[in-house]
Amino acid sequence: MKWNSISRRIVLELLVLQLVLAVIPSAGAGEDTIKVGILHSLSGSMAISEAVLKDTVLMLIEDQNRKGGLLGRKLEPVVVDPASNWDVFAERARELLGPEKVAVVFGCWTSASRKSVLPIFEELNGLLFYPVQYEGEESSRNIFYTGAAPNQQAIPAVRYLMSKEGGEVRRWVLLGTDYVYPRTTNRILSAYLSAQGVSPDDIMTIYRPFGYSEWREIVGKIKAFGSEGKKTAVISTINGDANTYFYRELAAQEVNANTIPVMAFSIGERELLGADIFPVGHLAAWNYFHSIKSAENEAFVKMWADFTEQRDKMTNDPMEATFIGFRIWTQAVVQAGTTDVNAVRQAMYGQRIKAPSGFEVVMNTNHHLSKPVMIGKINSSGTFDVIWQSINPVRADAWSRYIPDSAKRTADWTFPWVCGGCVEPKFKDW
Repeated sequence: MKWNSISRRIVLELLVLQLVLAVIPSAGAGEDTIKVGILHSLSGSMAISEAVLKDTVLMLIEDQNRKGGLLGRKLEPVVVDPASNWDVFAERARELLGPEKVAVVFGCWTSASRKSVLPIFEELNGLLFYPVQYEGEESSRNIFYTGAAPNQQAIPAVRYLMSKEGGEVRRWVLLGTDYVYPRTTNRILSAYLSAQGVSPDDIMTIYRPFGYSEWREIVGKIKAFGSEGKKTAVISTINGDANTYFYRELAAQEVNANTIPVMAFSIGERELLGADIFPVGHLAAWNYFHSIKSAENEAFVKMWADFTEQRDKMTNDPMEATFIGFRIWTQAVVQAGTTDVNAVRQAMYGQRIKAPSGFEVVMNTNHHLSKPVMIGKINSSGTFDVIWQSINPVRADAWSRYIPDSAKRTADWTFPWVCGGCVEPKFKDW
């Protein structure tokens, strides 16, 4: 009788607990979803490049939810618009990690915006996936860099142009938007060119602000610089809608790819969509192009076209980098069994997928991917024909070997965490 009495009491207590939980479902409602932050400019000068990345994340969230979500929970997007303002990026990042309590953030395009939010992510221990090529010289415990480092884009592009296949270029115009990415990239390129025996007299460096539209004088200077007897090329780190004005002025002054080729690091298929004239023959260096032939890319392009109800079928490199970041994040969450940042971070190392590029890409312990390098030439359709690519994926160098202080540094975020130490890294050639 005593045992039966205890059993009845336990059963009654369990029934009461179930009733209490049933009448207060709102208390745990926020735990029914996993919040995913989306931090991209939807207005301002960078919207031309960034807005589509917001839709890319929404597409991936929708796809994941169709598969049952993650850890048995639906993903919930939280979209904010920093409006191409670097200070607002920091404010919105704090909102996402604070009141919104997102598990992860996909966002930023410019290095200025990434630098603005980096202290917030480190302070609040958030996780940012950054999907755009950048200048390197950074490795944060709270950021995973899924775009190219300089040794995966800038250096191979210049090497290509210096080769016989690339035209044996010997004179260089380093032209960029005036902020951290172009300035640091050009510092690395200047050091590299110097190491290759290029005279400072054969390098001209020019910067202009975001949204710059008056390119007549600059293009005139480029023409004059290129008329002095040595094959000349422009390395362009122009960002945003300024690219449209720049290419229009090149056409107006009849600067074509045969005379002075432009190798762009920040213009892709999406930026060419609204162009009234295509800069045919000019070049770009990325890790992915829409025109790549692979089963993975066919599926990726179809996924995007289906999401946009066939209104938009054009993909580009930062979209692919966003796709990679999202997929390996979900894999890491499943492996960790939680969205806890510390656990997911450790599970990220070694995550790999067969990317739309057709290559298997892997996340390294320096928080950068191993990715292929590709060079494309703009055709009359406003897309790129791939004219060169690396044989294998190239492991990203967080710190450049061409900057003396950086050459001594390495990054390895496995436990115990080490970053920026004086360990001599071992480099592999591209």
